[in-house]
Amino acid sequence: MIQIDDTIISTDILRKEFVCNIQKCKGICCVEGDSGAPLDEEELPILEDIFSDIKPFLRPEGIKAIEEQGTYVKDDDGDWVTPLVDGAECAYVIFDEKGITKCGIEKAYEEGATDFQKPISCHLYPVRVDKYKAFTAVNYHKWDICSDACTLGQELNVTVAEFLKEPLIKKFGQEWYDQLMIAKDEVKNFKLF
Repeated sequence: MIQIDDTIISTDILRKEFVCNIQKCKGICCVEGDSGAPLDEEELPILEDIFSDIKPFLRPEGIKAIEEQGTYVKDDDGDWVTPLVDGAECAYVIFDEKGITKCGIEKAYEEGATDFQKPISCHLYPVRVDKYKAFTAVNYHKWDICSDACTLGQELNVTVAEFLKEPLIKKFGQEWYDQLMIAKDEVKNFKLF
């Protein structure tokens, strides 16, 4: 673990290799799991405000789930998450002609219908951020369905931190990311005996 300001960061983010390989996994991370995508508290009113703008980009099943459950819900752990369609995929999910999972919110963003791209937890995956009273934990979430992403990351020699440069900067700022990259060099040179 390393610390930058009030964040405690797993060194796995600096050591593990990862590049999303959506052609192989088809975006299954938006479908699998027992709850929706984690949401930051400040994202909740945004989802309420933009629903009418993104609605034309969503599937009928997703619209129905959102209209019945709300634009966000609390999961069994008491965390705010996106609603699911029949306990399966995220209600904001759409599928392209090849069956690849996409984000309806992001599609609306790309088309200029909203300036909110998508929840930060989706940008940051496979990194998960947990806030505590004294610090924020930044951890790598290993999931078997992302094995192709790990393989591609190894082939390209790209770490999780490098792959997630843009969303990490969006979440924590450029100075934080610059410090993370300095730490990466230190961690790389550190050998365990």
